[in-house]
This record gives sequence, structure tokens and C-alpha cells, in this order.
Amino acid sequence: MSIAGRMLTRVVALWLLLSASVTMADEIFVAVASNFVGTLKTITKRFEAITGHKVHISVGATGKQYAQIRHGAPFDLFFAADSRRPELLESEGFTQPGSRFTYALGKLVLWSPLPAYIDPQGKILEQGDFKHLAMANPRLAPYGKAAREVLQALDLWQRLQSRTVRGENIGQAFQFVKSGNAELGFVAWSQIKRAGRPAPGSHWAVPTHLYSPIEQQAVVLKPSKAAREFAAFMRSNEVQALIRDSGYDLP
Repeated sequence: MSIAGRMLTRVVALWLLLSASVTMADEIFVAVASNFVGTLKTITKRFEAITGHKVHISVGATGKQYAQIRHGAPFDLFFAADSRRPELLESEGFTQPGSRFTYALGKLVLWSPLPAYIDPQGKILEQGDFKHLAMANPRLAPYGKAAREVLQALDLWQRLQSRTVRGENIGQAFQFVKSGNAELGFVAWSQIKRAGRPAPGSHWAVPTHLYSPIEQQAVVLKPSKAAREFAAFMRSNEVQALIRDSGYDLP
């Protein structure tokens, strides 16, 4: 074969290889609870670099995303902030069999960006030295439900309801506090944790016996090979370490 012929053969072979790689790559659409979006974006970048797949992320309250999925929203995976909604979707036939798993255990904190504003025991809630307390909507967001349970356990729910400002999800609750629209609020530990240094402001790590476990589960919704690969990637040692470093416990 001539030199030109061999060069042409190599070009064709390279084109076929690249075409196969492009064909093998896929797009997946992921619904995720707002508390986990920062961690998921980091995981997604690594997954895309390794596999060539493209991951599109949609952020929102777990309850709202559950309703969207039931009404036909085209998500391939659902990363909820609780176990109840994935279990419901599984029982209602919206998931791929055997795909549900716990990817993280959330932690609730009372936080203010003001240094020394919140005492280590959270007594400020009883003292009432504030105008607004931010939290996520208990009907839509598992972290909001946990916050309500804490206030009920402390016998403060009725007393403080008029002072609460409620975000649709924990991301909005965090913004209320960060922007100063509320002096303090219940947020996820993962939202304020900073690697290697203390969290900014002041906070009270809410004892876990005051609220139901925040077991965050994921489920595959569509028969997508890329979605299954992403779910498997979530269980890798690399990702498990990243989730723990982001402020979550592991199951």
C-alpha cells in the first residue's frame, strides 16, 4: 500500500474511533435537592471528564421535584434530600427496579454569619433575641421538616412561628440568612462547612436526637446506561470521600 493509502487508512481509523467515542457519550438530566448541588457539581465534573457523558443538573425542593417527576419531568436520576420521596416513586412505578440507594446522611445546624451570635447550645432560640428565623418549607423540604421537629422538641414551634421566614428549599433559607434578611436560620452543615477552617460566623450543631434522620436517597428513573454509570460512580471510594469531606455522614 502506498504512503498516501496508509495515511488515508489511519485517518479513517481515527475518525471511526472518534465517532465511536462520541456515539458512546450520552446526556443525562439529574434532579437534585439544593443542599447537595455544590457537592454534586464537583462529582459531575469528574464523571464527565472520565466518561465523556454530559450531566445537566436541575436544583429544587425535594417535594416539588417529586411532583414534577410524577407529572412527566424528563429526569434520568433523582437525588432527594430524604428517603420518603424515592420510596414513593419506587412504589408508584416511576423508577428502575433495584436502583434506590442512600448517598448521604444530612446534618442540620442553626447558623448566623455574625460571629458569637449563636451560642454553642442554641439557647438563643429560647431567649428570642432575634426578629427573623429562616428555615425551609417543612411541607416541601426535608431540612425544613427537620427544623420544625427541632422547634417542636424544644416546645418553641408555636412561639416562634410568627418570626419564621420560609424558603421553598434549604438553598433559599440559606440565602435569607446570608443576605441578612434573617439574623439566623436552620441550614445544612454542608452549606457552611469549609475545608480546613471553621465555618464562618457562629453556629449550633443541632443534636441529631432532636430530629428524624435526614437520609438522602437517589434513584434511577430512566433505563439509561449513562444514568446507571453515574449511580455506580456515586458509590466509588473517590466520591464517598468527597461526600464526607463536604459535611455529610455516610450510610
